[in-house]
Amino acid sequence: MTPNPNSIEDKTLQVFRKKKVMRIDQLARLLERSVPTARRRLKEWKTYTSYNHNGKYYVLPDVPKFDANGLWQYDSIRFSKHGTLKETVIHLVKNSDMGLFAQEIGRLVGLAPHSFLSHFRGASGLRRERFNGRWIYFSPEETILNVQKRERERWAQIQSTSRLTDAEAVQLLVEKIQHPHLSLDDLSQALHTKGIAISSESIRRFLSQHGLLKKTTDTLSFDT
Repeated sequence: MTPNPNSIEDKTLQVFRKKKVMRIDQLARLLERSVPTARRRLKEWKTYTSYNHNGKYYVLPDVPKFDANGLWQYDSIRFSKHGTLKETVIHLVKNSDMGLFAQEIGRLVGLAPHSFLSHFRGASGLRRERFNGRWIYFSPEETILNVQKRERERWAQIQSTSRLTDAEAVQLLVEKIQHPHLSLDDLSQALHTKGIAISSESIRRFLSQHGLLKKTTDTLSFDT
């Protein structure tokens, strides 16, 4: 059937696409229908639901420009082509080279890890273990799990034998002084954006050796 640009539904789709994201109540008003009817339309349109903001926002499937991880953000609203936040985390962990620490997951999805990971304990698609005193998430699939653990151990061994150069130590201290509340992982990321590759473990070791590692929630990983 040829679309009728004057129909209420087509006008709604035009507005929806222009605004990019909308709530169900806004769509219901545009459609001049009840909320249950609007939900049926969303299902027919195969829309994505935001995984934050309590799933209040929707977007048409041809609007998001998903990144390599299948994630897209509009203002503070976040969407995933993998579905819910839980399904997204499971996908990210399964497809990671060496599992993901809680902070790494949080950085990828743009949320504080302690705000959601505790709800996923015991999830069938995740395996939660301690690694060097921190919680890490692996895939429970044995073949993938073995590869991820082997790669994580190899990476940790490389990091344990690395030492900071004088220039790296200076840059690290400058960053720490300017941003004293950054976590170890965020310090590592901040340095990385400046072309200085220093892992959070190397930062932890350096600060500890010089008596600069304080026992705060900022310097300790999220125990999630």
